[in-house]
Amino acid sequence: MKQRKFGYKATYLQGRHLIAIFLDPTILQPPVCHPMATATLATPRFLTSSPPAPAPARVRRRKTKHFLRPACAYALQEGQSRRFHRLPCGLDLEVIEQRPPAPGERPPLVFVHGSFHAAWCWAEHWLPFFSRAGFPCYALSLRAQGESSIPQEAVAGTLEKEVPLPPVLIGHSFGGLIVQQYISCLQGSELLHPNLAGAVLVCSVPPSGNSGLVWRYILTKPIAAVKVTLSLAAKAYANSLSLCKETFFSPQMDDGLVLRYQALMKESSKLPLFDLRKLNASLPVPSVPESITKILVMGASNDFIVDSEGLSETSRFYRVQPVCVEGVAHDMMLDCSWEKGAEIILTWLEKLTP
Repeated sequence: MKQRKFGYKATYLQGRHLIAIFLDPTILQPPVCHPMATATLATPRFLTSSPPAPAPARVRRRKTKHFLRPACAYALQEGQSRRFHRLPCGLDLEVIEQRPPAPGERPPLVFVHGSFHAAWCWAEHWLPFFSRAGFPCYALSLRAQGESSIPQEAVAGTLEKEVPLPPVLIGHSFGGLIVQQYISCLQGSELLHPNLAGAVLVCSVPPSGNSGLVWRYILTKPIAAVKVTLSLAAKAYANSLSLCKETFFSPQMDDGLVLRYQALMKESSKLPLFDLRKLNASLPVPSVPESITKILVMGASNDFIVDSEGLSETSRFYRVQPVCVEGVAHDMMLDCSWEKGAEIILTWLEKLTP
């Protein structure tokens, strides 16, 4: 019996390119034991200077483009695999996959990271946790993040991923904004954007973007506003243990782990995910009917980036009750109490897919 495959595409404007984690219901091939991830992206315009016209008898050969692949020294755990998928333009995209011990009918979980992170941030704790619970797990690295190739543009771009069933999309921080944009594409375009099994927004940037967060910090927490600006906009988190810890992790997080993750963050992000001016100009995310898909909105009580009002804004937008996880920070999937958020998501998934 043939099973339908879906290629998942959440659209988001990223500079001049469209991010895609997209759904294509026309793929009707039977599943294989290890479904390959495929990837497409808007081909960058490689502009080369034109030399004087050669003599008619001379044959000109097109030069081969070589793309750098950043070195992000993350060692995979048992049961995990890393794949590199060549795009038509020559770029490679990284996918870290972890399958459950036994095959089943539970929906795949597709994890989308935020700024300064990559697929490795999910592979550390949450991929093993959810795969043990029976969910096939796929963590993606956007272009120029993790071990995905570096394009020649100023910002990262587009990707596509094939999974055997409609997935649950799980997005963190700016990755949550990508998931939100995909959700907004579900209405009225079933052929291009089939329904998801569900979506989880983890410490997500709210539908209006980060401008509201910035202004609230400036007006109510000026010292915190300076620290966030230094840490993220100026990338000072990369060279300061204390600032990195305060920005992403709980105070009780082990300094050795913070240093390890700090190094991975520095290695992971070669280009910014977004042109923030163009991003904010495209917001807010279009509203959707309440019945479009099941959505879990989660925040963290110790989040230094997305405040409680940002969490409330996202939950009001989707007309759901927010869940604020106590005792964890912005990087909920890496923090010392990472199990708290994972267990809440698992409980929600169990109700979603008994």
